[in-house]
Amino acid sequence: MLGQSQNISQGQVFSPRQIQLMQLLQLPVMELEQRIKEELEKNPTLEEARHDESEVPDRQEEFEAKGSDERNSEYDDDYFQQYMDDDPGSYQQKAGADTDDYVAPGSYTADETSFFEYLMDQLMSLEFESHQEILIGKQIIGNLNDDGYLGRTLSAISDDLLINYHLDVPKSEIERVLKIVQTLEPAGLAARDLRECLLLQLESKIEDGEDLDIMVYADLILAQTIIREHFELFTKKHYDKLREKLEVDEDELRDALGEILRLNPKPASGLIGAAGGRAAQAVVPDFILNTVDGKFRLQLTARNAPDLRVNDHYQQMLADYRRKQKEAGKLSTAQKQAAGFIRQNIDSATWFIEAIQQRQQTLFSVMHAILRYQEGYFKTGDTAMLRPMILKDIAEVTELDISTISRVANSKYIQTDFGTFSLREFFSEGMTNQEGEEVSTTQIKKVLSEIIADEDKRKPLADGKLQKALAEAGYEIARRTVAKYREQLGLPVARLRKEL
Repeated sequence: MLGQSQNISQGQVFSPRQIQLMQLLQLPVMELEQRIKEELEKNPTLEEARHDESEVPDRQEEFEAKGSDERNSEYDDDYFQQYMDDDPGSYQQKAGADTDDYVAPGSYTADETSFFEYLMDQLMSLEFESHQEILIGKQIIGNLNDDGYLGRTLSAISDDLLINYHLDVPKSEIERVLKIVQTLEPAGLAARDLRECLLLQLESKIEDGEDLDIMVYADLILAQTIIREHFELFTKKHYDKLREKLEVDEDELRDALGEILRLNPKPASGLIGAAGGRAAQAVVPDFILNTVDGKFRLQLTARNAPDLRVNDHYQQMLADYRRKQKEAGKLSTAQKQAAGFIRQNIDSATWFIEAIQQRQQTLFSVMHAILRYQEGYFKTGDTAMLRPMILKDIAEVTELDISTISRVANSKYIQTDFGTFSLREFFSEGMTNQEGEEVSTTQIKKVLSEIIADEDKRKPLADGKLQKALAEAGYEIARRTVAKYREQLGLPVARLRKEL
């Protein structure tokens, strides 16, 4: 028997404007430039302001997003008056000292997008069942790090697809497309860890087995078994146990290990030079921090603050339709369609400009809060001056959501008198040392790395001894915490640091 029922539930629904802002916030400089370029190509009413134009007063506070859902479909007089009052033709970014055309020396190469384009060219040469698969592949490639590894989880990529393309894609579908991306050159690309990377390269070599010597082929099969089934023994160099498990002699094991050692643990590094690899690029800073007469001067680079405006020609066309409506009493079907097209694109252009401006304001707000919080460090450049700081601390100061702070901090860089740094480097937890002072975990990691660098490599220090050395330096932390910090520094255990 069929019936009806009502359920009341609460949920968070993002407006198109909020989604657009979230998209722009998380973009690094180069991707922002590409996003603006795409919008300029797609929307004829959006244009870059001419450099010879006089500066237009900043009217950002006067402009609010105007939704189109409730507007009169007949394009009544109030609708046209709304645009006449707002004058979107002069709606552009304010040019000022904070948007100087500044580019750090050596901050980019001549071919900054070649890594992405190199892989996209390969992807587009494959056959896909739908355009959605191409978008998924593009999203995966866009999330590869400089070494060629997939830096985000499938769940995170699913969320990105929902925000960027409004696609609700299950992880199983992303996994399927990931397998396709992993067939691209160089072998080992888009792996999620070292084990998968090595397996992909071995599988690629084995597939070409017809051209291999039979002994080399056997070595590859054995190498594949080692990585797939005994990876932990391999990484810990337990070779005697490997021989016992695999029932092979020393020569067979040595040959198989030789094949593994010939693999590339960083597959994207092979693209440097040949394809203008992304790893060859220097960082493009989002902020420039200078100290003038003892005072900080914080700027956004010009790439973060483009001069955009709504095209005057389309604004005039909209005014002409308004005049024609008043004279004739109504518009023809063709005129309504033309006016609707212009209205829709002016809406989109205005929203986009406002989102760019909001992005700038949010970046400044977050960076100013970080600057105040870490003032001691930015004055001296001494990492010992870094205070413990988490996302919540900055969220409370700026009154922004923690997720917004995370998006700003991700892939954003600041150029200082002491070098260029990721904003992520300024976030860390803290502890109290033996003197009762609160210190950042960043400082503890620096001390730990110095202790390991100075150790006797013939008798490297185990984590327990590293714990004692840190305690002598004034940092009382648990042994498991020492192991965690060591791993975060990318340093192996004592046995693997040993040198003969």
